[in-house]
Amino acid sequence: MSNLNNQLVVTEREELARCIRVLLANPLLTKQDSPKDFDTARRRHEALRSWFDYYCGWTLTVMPRAGYARLHKSRGDVDASRPARRLRSGRAPFDRRRYALLCVVAAELLATPTTTIGMLAERVRHSTGNDPVVPTFDTSIRSERMAYVDVLRLLESYTVLVTVDGSTENFVETELAQVLYRVDSTLLMRLLSTVTGPSRIDDAETDYTDPDELIGTISTDPRYGTTAEHSSRNQRNLWARHSVLRRLFDDPVVYWKDLSEQQRGYAGSQAGRQLIRKAAEEAGFVLEERAEGVLLVDREQIATDSTFPDDSGNAKIAALRLLDELNAHPEGVTTQRLHEATAEMLAREPRWAKSYRSEDGTSRLVGDALRILADFDLVVRHEDRVVPRPAAARYRLDGVKVSAPSEGTHE
Repeated sequence: MSNLNNQLVVTEREELARCIRVLLANPLLTKQDSPKDFDTARRRHEALRSWFDYYCGWTLTVMPRAGYARLHKSRGDVDASRPARRLRSGRAPFDRRRYALLCVVAAELLATPTTTIGMLAERVRHSTGNDPVVPTFDTSIRSERMAYVDVLRLLESYTVLVTVDGSTENFVETELAQVLYRVDSTLLMRLLSTVTGPSRIDDAETDYTDPDELIGTISTDPRYGTTAEHSSRNQRNLWARHSVLRRLFDDPVVYWKDLSEQQRGYAGSQAGRQLIRKAAEEAGFVLEERAEGVLLVDREQIATDSTFPDDSGNAKIAALRLLDELNAHPEGVTTQRLHEATAEMLAREPRWAKSYRSEDGTSRLVGDALRILADFDLVVRHEDRVVPRPAAARYRLDGVKVSAPSEGTHE
């Protein structure tokens, strides 16, 4: 009996660790897309809820009948490294117009359980036409229809919109396209992940024209006190624990120098280090500790929304090669030198990176590669110089040859 009990404990621990990492990568977990993982989340709901609440201060909601689990992640700062993306080849990030349309469309969808693409477009046109800030939505312009379709397809991917009849993509070609949708308004409301709902903001005290103030208002968590001067020692410790662990589970690497004095003090304390190690172990991560900071390694790559290094695209391969150049010069390299190194790469392997063979291809490849390195906190830019950060040393090639992908590999 004791062996059986031990096995059950091990199974529960493994399921919990896997589901934590699944939810970190997919804060909206649906039964339709991941039936096995959703079933684990349903069965281990209480343990998962307690884990996220204790370590990160995040709320987990599991709706068994509706078929989804929603992890409400919040940080308290602006992080633009994970934008909403267009569900097209290239997966370009949303621009300002698409984000504006997403907010307006979401607001209009709350009004009805069913709608058509045309009726919704008309409601969006009317709403934006009465808004003094947002430009009026015009379906006679193809670029507007394409932005609108990108928004709808994103909501379809979240299963907020379910297509009953027709194809959303047809609206790009003609505004007369007929598409019928079913709307899950409850799930739609759960997409918004803020500590304070926008409807609860005090209009008299908030400047809506200042994005930083608005974000700060909806991100303020009363659990930590209203200000540093109006918080207890327990509230400050709670904030330190949650803020450090949120960054650890959300970012590729955490450098001590990037933390505040209070955060560094907590992370460097014996209790803080023990808690970080315990949280990493319970979630199934390998914790790498260095003098400069810490990072989590998921050997199964369950919690990873984007991997590096890998050969999934030309820019990532170029990024790895540029890292070798950067690691050889810890003081940094000029962007001009990186352009030269990239041009040499392209010249050596003429069959590689065909999408970067245009006149400005070298500049685009360098820009895309540096964005990847910056997103993984491996480099930092200082005017015209790019400086490798400590974690970049993990990717030293040391003479190993990195081959270009086969001709059929594209971004």
